[in-house]
Amino acid sequence: MEIRPFLAMDVLERAQALERQGRSIVHLEVGEPGFDTPLAVREAARRALVEGETHYTHSLGLLELREAIAARYRDRYGAMVDPGCIVVTQGTSPALFLAVRALLEPGDAFLLPDPGYACYPNVVASAGGQVVSVPVHPGHGFRLRPEAVRGAAASARSQGLRPRALLINSPANPTGAVLSGPELEAVARAAAEEGLVPISDEIYHGLSYDLPDREHSLAEYTGAGFVVDGFSKRYAMTGWRLGYMVVPAEHLRTVQKLQQNLFICAGAFVQRAGLVALQEGNGPAETMRQEYSQRRRVMLDGLARLGLAPEVPPRGAFYVFADARHVDGDSLRLAYRLVEEAGVAVAPGIDFGTRGEGFLRLSYAAPVEAIKEGLDRLERFLAKAGALPG
Repeated sequence: MEIRPFLAMDVLERAQALERQGRSIVHLEVGEPGFDTPLAVREAARRALVEGETHYTHSLGLLELREAIAARYRDRYGAMVDPGCIVVTQGTSPALFLAVRALLEPGDAFLLPDPGYACYPNVVASAGGQVVSVPVHPGHGFRLRPEAVRGAAASARSQGLRPRALLINSPANPTGAVLSGPELEAVARAAAEEGLVPISDEIYHGLSYDLPDREHSLAEYTGAGFVVDGFSKRYAMTGWRLGYMVVPAEHLRTVQKLQQNLFICAGAFVQRAGLVALQEGNGPAETMRQEYSQRRRVMLDGLARLGLAPEVPPRGAFYVFADARHVDGDSLRLAYRLVEEAGVAVAPGIDFGTRGEGFLRLSYAAPVEAIKEGLDRLERFLAKAGALPG
């Protein structure tokens, strides 16, 4: 089994090595919220620890937490979700792993957007599956389209593979693409027509900007798909490792058995903190979203000045996927040049698929001052390279 490196982390580790040597580095390479977890959530974890919530929970998770998650789907999306079909996990990555292992047989094809999150192919590889790319294009704002899904399914069959599942990610990493309700419904319908089980990674829900409508969940349109979400991004809880997944009833027992054997359960006190995040954390989460919106505007305005603005502005998550092919078509080489020569750490586009080559992912989760400094350093680098517009 070949596991590819996570190149954004390689760049981060090189940046950290340079910092140990005394270099100043602006970090725009990782998706780390630029805020601390809300105080009420931290206090809930402290209380749970003091009160002895340090033991195993049910493998599906605390019932109170699962009921609160189900209530969120009802209130936010109008979707009725059975708490008994919710699995609480140690982050969304284990949730994705459980879904993939529950679905795939060796040699099955898993359709992934390209460009898409760097770790998806490795999760598929761990289950013995074969990745088939679904191209998403800058001119369409990198949004997943039904005809691309159908084309990828046909490509899989032409290779003698069984198309088994489709990964949907909206808002998307690395592109910030957000599907409208009709677009998501059409993609879900295309998946069903092709015999694909959809898995919707919705970890960036709650982080969208300038949308004509609210975000939409796969749970609104079908009960036959897996819906993955968590607390890391929306509530600034990356280090807590807490996620969850809505599982189709027919796959629940398989997922539960995998959870029991591989992870047992998420931490009890962490689950208690997650419950308080859902109950009391939405005000702080909205404050953070509004701040990200301002940082996004600073980033987009600065990149436009540098000739790096995307064709369609990102509407979600906290990334800009900038086309830098006129600077250097080798995105990994360019990323290392930027960290070494300019003191700016960014993620190379090749990390996110072959169609990401030549692009750079820049995170605006960083504070405004860091974003402005990073843009100034980028400008000096591009000026030296003769790559500024005009």
